[in-house]
Amino acid sequence: MNTGAVFIYLTVMNVLGFVIFGYDKRCAVRRRWRVSEKTLLCAALLGGSIGAYIGMQVFRHKTRHWKFRAGIPVMILIQYGFIILKWFS
Repeated sequence: MNTGAVFIYLTVMNVLGFVIFGYDKRCAVRRRWRVSEKTLLCAALLGGSIGAYIGMQVFRHKTRHWKFRAGIPVMILIQYGFIILKWFS
């Protein structure tokens, strides 16, 4: 596994996850067109789970929705658990 490429990919995806949650919160406050929940969850699923979780906390966004409150931490555990297993095998 090319650790440099994985690190760059995860960094980009986590920044993207954070930014998308911030953007959606801004749109919600301004009553504008929103980012779909499917897109928010997809960004987290594709490796941006930590950024999405931090975005949820910083922007206080989607913290009441069980899909996000439970789903994002589970994604973090699965994704980074898999990375740790691959790293040490």
